Amino acid sequence: MRELTVYNTMTRRKETFVPVTEGEAKIYVCGVTPYNHPHIGNARPFVTWDVIRRYLAHVGYKVTYVQNFTDVDDKIINTSNGEGVPWDEVANRYIDSYFEVMDALGVERADIYPRVSTHIPDIIEMISVLIDKGYAYALDGDVYYSVEKFEHYGQLSGRTLDDMEAGARIEVDGRKKNPMDFALWKAAKPGEPYWESPWGNGRPGWHIECSAMSQKYLGEEFDFHGGGSDLIFPHHENEIAQSEGCSGHHPTVKYWLHNGFITIDSEKMSKSLNNFFLVKDILEQYSPDVLRYFLLSTHYRSPLDFSDERLEEAIKSLERLNTAIDNLLYLETREPASCDEAQRLLEQAKKYEEEFEAAMSDDFNTALATSSMFGLAKEINIYYQAVSSREGVVCQEAIAEVKRIFKLMTDIIGVLTKSWEPKDNAGAEDYEQLMDVILSVRQECRNQKQWALADCIRDRLADIGITIEDSPNGARWKKREI
Repeated sequence: MRELTVYNTMTRRKETFVPVTEGEAKIYVCGVTPYNHPHIGNARPFVTWDVIRRYLAHVGYKVTYVQNFTDVDDKIINTSNGEGVPWDEVANRYIDSYFEVMDALGVERADIYPRVSTHIPDIIEMISVLIDKGYAYALDGDVYYSVEKFEHYGQLSGRTLDDMEAGARIEVDGRKKNPMDFALWKAAKPGEPYWESPWGNGRPGWHIECSAMSQKYLGEEFDFHGGGSDLIFPHHENEIAQSEGCSGHHPTVKYWLHNGFITIDSEKMSKSLNNFFLVKDILEQYSPDVLRYFLLSTHYRSPLDFSDERLEEAIKSLERLNTAIDNLLYLETREPASCDEAQRLLEQAKKYEEEFEAAMSDDFNTALATSSMFGLAKEINIYYQAVSSREGVVCQEAIAEVKRIFKLMTDIIGVLTKSWEPKDNAGAEDYEQLMDVILSVRQECRNQKQWALADCIRDRLADIGITIEDSPNGARWKKREI
């Protein structure tokens, strides 16, 4: 298998990926709290991990991918009480919304989607073990984790307990042994869902769910844990304390990967600042491919500034790639024969394929990988122009291999899937005849040197998504899909 390097948040450096189990890659990614429709900041980690998962599978790993839903949470309870509907109705509504937009974005389904509400026994069992091992203590129906008991606490975030206490903005609770101790179990309050436990009726704290569910499905040690940078502290820091305290295994996670924030005018996007954009609203104006490409156009660890201008740039970028796909599909229909130019194109394609793989193998650098796609697209278009400008022939064997390489790239990035599919021929004959008439009228205008009228026809067709390409062999038209 190809050697991969990944940036590990824990060690703050790139490391060679060595899986826990040879030939396998086990992934846990923190999912959404379903109390509202997903916003673009929610979408970034899931699109990122979708590409990582695709690439790991491409290079030969058997991937197991787990992503949770935090369906028991204060925000869900507040929404439930505000609307006067059951809490699980709220959670189910927004889980459905999550799948709707992620399916549209081409995010392949995880292998397992565990929910907090269906894993209460696993959570209670883990809390009981932590109490028995001295890492946690019960207090008036609540259970807290004692951070001072865990020697590695703060290693992921690079903080010390003294620094945390000095800078903490938390409500002082004199009952706790340390102000930084965090809740594993919360005693029931009026108007909240609850479950029976050895410590009384209540519900889990935020962090314990991921520890219980990741170990249940992936074991005491697994390869990747992902999520946004905002989860490093306290969520992932607390996960480590819980998981390793329970299992006694260090480390539980070999590689921690965190994506950067999405910003609006360089300010972090968040619901608390009311500067967020819902995915479903963006998809009313832009295609899923455009949004997906935008999210992958910057390295996943870097911040990404959101704007309509950036989305418009993504449209133009995808149109260039789509043109190359159209040209390849057209070349497939040409008369087959030997062609030195096609062999040169194939040599370039192999070079760009190697560059693409090298970029993806270097911490899943989609920004650099997509530049290889554009390099190959340019070569395809140059070759197409060379062939279409004369009554030339095409080396079909070489073109088929170029197509395989280019499609591999777009499949891993996860864009333009439909562009490779056979076009729907319903009504195609009538459409072709109509376009033939329009193009013949335009050509007559050109023959009569009525350039303004010919350009007007071209521009009006462009307004409705039909592009005209002129060549010595005549005009060719295509309908824009982006």
